[in-house]
Amino acid sequence: MAEFQEPEMKASAKEMAEARLPLRYRDYCAHMLIPLNKCRHKTMYLPWKCEEERHAYEKCEYEDFMRRSKMLAQIKSSQEEQ
Repeated sequence: MAEFQEPEMKASAKEMAEARLPLRYRDYCAHMLIPLNKCRHKTMYLPWKCEEERHAYEKCEYEDFMRRSKMLAQIKSSQEEQ
């Protein structure tokens, strides 16, 4: 079974606390959510603003989801083999 490497946490716990991120959003994509939330606050959450930041954050979340899905599938297949 190939071991999956955990991605690097780019935002520290202190940075996430200072940005007042809720605990459920303190994941591997928090480093993209912090500037997105700053942009949203600055532009009063207008949906057509901060598109690049939002797209980058959503892409990061999708890639993290796919990484976790592949890891789970590999774990399940290795358990079935045993």
